[in-house]
Amino acid sequence: MDEPLSRGRTMSSDAKKSRGIGTMGAAAVLTAVLLSIVQVKVTRPMLLAERFLAGAGWVEIALLSAYAGWMTSRVLDVRKSALWRRRLWGLFSLVFFLQLAIGLAGIERFLMTGALHIPVPAMIVAGPVYRGSGLFMPILFSITVVIVGPAWCSYLCYIGAWDSGLAHLRKRPMALPKWRRWSRVAILALVVCVALVLRWVGLHGTIAAGFGIVFGFVGVAIMVMWSRKTGSMTHCLSYCPMGWIATVMGKLSPFRVRIAIGCDHCGACTHFCRYDALSMDDIRKRRPGWSCTLCGDCFRACHGKFLEYRVFGLRGDRARSVFIVVVVALHATFLGVARI
Repeated sequence: MDEPLSRGRTMSSDAKKSRGIGTMGAAAVLTAVLLSIVQVKVTRPMLLAERFLAGAGWVEIALLSAYAGWMTSRVLDVRKSALWRRRLWGLFSLVFFLQLAIGLAGIERFLMTGALHIPVPAMIVAGPVYRGSGLFMPILFSITVVIVGPAWCSYLCYIGAWDSGLAHLRKRPMALPKWRRWSRVAILALVVCVALVLRWVGLHGTIAAGFGIVFGFVGVAIMVMWSRKTGSMTHCLSYCPMGWIATVMGKLSPFRVRIAIGCDHCGACTHFCRYDALSMDDIRKRRPGWSCTLCGDCFRACHGKFLEYRVFGLRGDRARSVFIVVVVALHATFLGVARI
């Protein structure tokens, strides 16, 4: 009896390993396809290597594709996925702002267009409203959110990684006030109104940029003062208007997190959710709350494995693999092209 059991376990292990290799390959291929489209279709080189040496963009694509495959293997491990998610997110933020700093230092090829834009997420909306043009970032943001939903807020936002780092200084998150659900709506309305007024009055762009910088510094202050204290993503959940837009538009994405039948409502997952999306009421409804960003950090807390991704009829490990392939490929693509 022992031999068949051992053989069965070996086959199960082999199947798991094979699926992992396939998932890594899928992430690498998807990254290569996305970056190749950018390399071929965009007139002004977007890949940094291509800007310095003709043809070097293809080398960068190969390296980023290999990186996507490797990072996928890290994030697939449920026990360590939360740690690696924060690492890849932090890396993206570091590269994003390092390129900005080098560009400001005088090497303009590190900037997207050679013209400076304010690196504050709210400016994705406020900028086009004020200028009456420049829809590239809103379109890129919208496409991304339709694909991976509010995961933009837990994997791809260049500012959110700061909020995450400060929130994790506290071991366990605290619940946030209920009014925070509507504060971002009010702030979004305020941001749009201010941009319209500045455009109508005809103030110089430098003054308008000053408003954006002040808005950004207030956001950082919220991270330092409240996210660090509460252990929850206070800036992202209470202040950032793009987070609210990502949550609303994210309903168009096919990806969902659900709690399967059998959950005993132990509440262990609540202590791992930094987005205030797993209250006991949410758990009883068998779905995370409105503010869930599909980060998946809570999965490791569920000993019964009742938390799962779902997409196009898939669920469990298969759905999770699909989600990780897509979101890591987007991360690697953004790593190659996202700059101010």
